[in-house]
Amino acid sequence: MDDISLQIIVLIFLLGFLAAFFDSVVGGGGLISVPALLLTGLPVPVVLGTNKLASTMSSLTSTIAFARSGKIDYSVVKYLIPFSLTGAVLGTYTVRHVPVELLKPAVIVLLIGVTIYTLLKKDWGSISTYTGLTNKTRALSIIAAFAIGFYDGFFGPGTGSFLIFAFLFLGFDFVTAAGNAKVLNFTSNAASLMTFILMGSVNYMYGIIMGIAMIAGALAGSRLAIRKGASYIRPLFIIVTITLIGKQAWDSFH
Repeated sequence: MDDISLQIIVLIFLLGFLAAFFDSVVGGGGLISVPALLLTGLPVPVVLGTNKLASTMSSLTSTIAFARSGKIDYSVVKYLIPFSLTGAVLGTYTVRHVPVELLKPAVIVLLIGVTIYTLLKKDWGSISTYTGLTNKTRALSIIAAFAIGFYDGFFGPGTGSFLIFAFLFLGFDFVTAAGNAKVLNFTSNAASLMTFILMGSVNYMYGIIMGIAMIAGALAGSRLAIRKGASYIRPLFIIVTITLIGKQAWDSFH
């Protein structure tokens, strides 16, 4: 292995850990992991598929951590998993036929809305006010799970933030919203990964190396989030969504 290859492997390992640390709590890990994998020189479709392999390993680890702490509401997520999965598969197939650049302006607007709403509702997510699903909120949750799953398979950046926002809107506190989001994020990641594998768009060497780093980052991030609670997750959520807005705006105009 030459020096350049070794340097790249060390770099994607370190950046993979950092990406998973943030992603395990509030999402946005793709901001770090995708550019890291682009440094390998892989074609963009293979970069996206390889990132899904590593991200699936990360989101599974986070899901287990939140589940063991009792911070997942299975009565809600069990209804939404099939719709998240279906959306992700359709999104992954669509990305081969529709340029992702068409979606970026809409993503920027949505992220701005999420950030402003969270900033204005200062106590949002501090305590849980969730009392169950009505017919209306169940229907809206299903639509959101499918749409965000599709987006995750099609493009991806900000998926975790959108999922957390959706669960906050139902009345969950930040920690449980993050736990619920991880279940659906793992579902959409796994479904998208299987589709990328069938299309032959995964580099297993880089994916597993980054995935191992992401497991460590996901464990560290989710444990810290569970221990610190909303006082830690809320500001991190705002920071990551603002960063996502800046990144997507930069990509759109440059």
